[in-house]
Amino acid sequence: MSDIHDAHTALGDVAARTLSNATKTVPMMSTITPRWLVHLLQWVPVEAGIYRVNKVKSDTSITVDCSSLDEKVLPQTFVDYEEWGREYRLNAVNTVLDVHTRVADLYSSPHNQIHEQLRLTIETVKERQESELINNAEYGLLNNVASSQKVQTRNGAPTPDDLDELIAKVWKEPAFFLAHPSAIAAFGRECTWRGTPPPTVSLFGSQFITWRGLPLIPTDKLKVVDGKTNILLLRTGESRQGVVGLYQPNLTDELSMGLSVRFMGINHKAIASYLVSLYCSLAVLTDDAIAVLENVEVGQYHEYK
Repeated sequence: MSDIHDAHTALGDVAARTLSNATKTVPMMSTITPRWLVHLLQWVPVEAGIYRVNKVKSDTSITVDCSSLDEKVLPQTFVDYEEWGREYRLNAVNTVLDVHTRVADLYSSPHNQIHEQLRLTIETVKERQESELINNAEYGLLNNVASSQKVQTRNGAPTPDDLDELIAKVWKEPAFFLAHPSAIAAFGRECTWRGTPPPTVSLFGSQFITWRGLPLIPTDKLKVVDGKTNILLLRTGESRQGVVGLYQPNLTDELSMGLSVRFMGINHKAIASYLVSLYCSLAVLTDDAIAVLENVEVGQYHEYK
């Protein structure tokens, strides 16, 4: 009996797995980020696809009287406007998703293939949206900073003095700094070296370091090129004459703000196609609503003499 028992081994792991079902996650994609900028902006619906920013022609021409009440003649004034304000047009971020119907029919358990393909495509479109809000040549934040609102770093690495200078540029109700995670880390090192580690604040369930009470919001859409990047400071909201996001409301097959997914049909090769479109833009309402710190070095710890 002992020889027979020795000749047979216990059921192995590999064979046992043939009767088991693995618990499967949905597809993970490392390029998905929190996209804090989109959350923090005020979004204004643009019904006709055009948003015009009207401005006062000359605020110095407005006269008022501060003399005593018994003056016989008071100054008369009026507020003149620029004849044509800048117009912002909504831009589209589009892509077409193709899914073979055979794949959707046969391989949609436990996770629906069309749903997951659309989810990942929409995430990619929204990542591109945030990049355009920052880098677009026409309406992006970096390309709409007035020359008077540009600041150069003193020592390369971002310092508390540099951020204070940004606050001096955007002193009317600034909302938040926007920076690459590496720039935020570099600023943290500078603060620690000075013995003033920045405090943190909780927003949306996440922790952000702050300076003068303003959170430093991370985004990887502010690029690092040759070890250098930029840090932005924004004031937001239409009532504050700040920065606002623009979107198209009431789209056909609207899935979320400014985003629609339209089924385009199935071709003769049994490929189902879906058009994913996101319409958005951004407007800087006044020059002092935004400032930028340029040539920010994000390298190793700065050596001080």
